[in-house]
Amino acid sequence: MTDNPIRKTRILWAGKRRADIPSFVQGLEAKSYEVTFVSTGKDALLKLTKRKPDVMVVDAASMRTTGSRICKSVQAKYPSVPIILINTLDNLPTNEIVAEVQLIHPFTIRKLENRIVPFSPSDGNNIIQEGPIKLDLEQQVIRCNKKEEHVTPRMVELLKMLIKHKGKVLDREVLFSKIWKTDYTEDTRSLDVHINWLRKIIEKDPKKPTLLVTVRGKGYKFDL
Repeated sequence: MTDNPIRKTRILWAGKRRADIPSFVQGLEAKSYEVTFVSTGKDALLKLTKRKPDVMVVDAASMRTTGSRICKSVQAKYPSVPIILINTLDNLPTNEIVAEVQLIHPFTIRKLENRIVPFSPSDGNNIIQEGPIKLDLEQQVIRCNKKEEHVTPRMVELLKMLIKHKGKVLDREVLFSKIWKTDYTEDTRSLDVHINWLRKIIEKDPKKPTLLVTVRGKGYKFDL
């Protein structure tokens, strides 16, 4: 019996073709990545309605924009699609995190590939199962209620931690500090957003959650 081959990593690349900005698209295709190229954020959203990629690259440097608007538009409609944002030092989004990964020119294709690899599909042997939920740590996929969603590394770590401490209330500040790897916990709104994204995947009724429960004044609890 032979193992099923791992499929190619699917990349949606949004950018312009410019002589002064390296694209890396051809280099990735030569390395057997499946790259779909679009030149506008509008075209990217159209592609996403047909098939979700494993990762989206927003080459803001080539479009002479910070990329913030494109990233936010994608995240609003497709929060489970991880984004790699490419920019230059003089063209960065101001005081906001709009992508899972941000790369600043100059960098090599090897560095770019190293950032893509965590989002690539694998054989899926490393799976956490709890109740109706199957969390594939390698493929970064959540399967629940006959749905399958490719999620971001941060969503994987958040759900993993909640499942690990099943039945225990985890303080908001502790969760935020661990998952976001920061000591600054004054503003934890990003945590609430990620919790809501997870609920849309694992809850039968996200507005009345029974698995990912809010404990008022304290934090969140994974319950069965």
